[in-house]
Amino acid sequence: MTVNAHSPITADAAIPASAEEDAIIRFEGVAKSFPARKNSAAVHALAGIDLAVPRSSIVGVIGRSGAGKSTLIRLVNGLEKPTAGRVIVDGTDVTRLDERTLRSVRRSIGMVFQHFNLLSSRTVFDNVALPLEIAGTDRRTIEQRVNPLLELVGLADKRGRYPAELSGGQKQRVGIARALATQPKVLLSDEATSALDPETTRSILDLLATINRELGLTILLITHEMAVIRAIAQRVAVLDAGRIVEQGDVFDLFTRPQHETTRSFLAAESGRELPAFVASQIRPEPVPGGQVVVRIVFRGPFATHPVLSQLARELGIDVNILGGAVDSIAGRPFGTLIVGLPNNGSSLDKALAFLKARDLDTEVLGHVA
Repeated sequence: MTVNAHSPITADAAIPASAEEDAIIRFEGVAKSFPARKNSAAVHALAGIDLAVPRSSIVGVIGRSGAGKSTLIRLVNGLEKPTAGRVIVDGTDVTRLDERTLRSVRRSIGMVFQHFNLLSSRTVFDNVALPLEIAGTDRRTIEQRVNPLLELVGLADKRGRYPAELSGGQKQRVGIARALATQPKVLLSDEATSALDPETTRSILDLLATINRELGLTILLITHEMAVIRAIAQRVAVLDAGRIVEQGDVFDLFTRPQHETTRSFLAAESGRELPAFVASQIRPEPVPGGQVVVRIVFRGPFATHPVLSQLARELGIDVNILGGAVDSIAGRPFGTLIVGLPNNGSSLDKALAFLKARDLDTEVLGHVA
């Protein structure tokens, strides 16, 4: 039961006019189906996709395996064609282009892959230079383009090394530099950190954030990890079974998730997960002499205020802190606490009203002895 009412951030919610007007990528009513094969039925990978990616932003698309994430991102550079709808990139409807015209458009769309896709026989420099060589760029221009990129990704001293001599993080940095070689307007990231350890993942995400900030490059990233979205994205769309079930500002979605899929992704984030000792005892019905387990989400102007101590002092109610965390999302303070409140109708109502008056969201999770 959610006590505080608030506006949902759902797939049906209107995209802000500013984002729509300055969108460099737009999906309009996009569907994608794959025909039946000899031993398998037809697959409906995407349906009714409407999504705007504002220019110079970082937008994340999150979903489980099979949700349609990879299909969606491959529509942007024309590697897949939609069954219905339009995909517009910087004013061009890529769904209507022939292969020859697409090759030209793809130079403005860089792509970073999960498994690096480097050529083992080429050095770091030559791997980054590859798309320029394919485009027929002269050697002098290649030197002028590649060397600054190696500086940007922190691999200037590795230009003569081969992929086998690099760590996973270094290989991904080569992949990022290669994706930037054609000076794209859009960078697509296809699970770019999934094969990396947490520390390396953090460094790659920091690099992507730097590229977005310094080059003004639009980044559309797909992932199955909320931590990746939380780290660098400004907006997020949640994909489930080929449909966007929720989308909006990252802070709003993290702090007020509406759809069950979003809630499941956020279960272990920001203290939302019930501690094991509480989860093993919680019951749906009140327990005589027990406590009501309540999740409190701290956001807005009261996010850093000593609200619980004020509640205990002003209402004389004992508050049992069972778990939680305090952090920031997109530079804004945010916290979640799991607390136990007296299993008393009058006291509980007063406590919840006190919290609601301070714009804190509360959710009754159950009861414990």
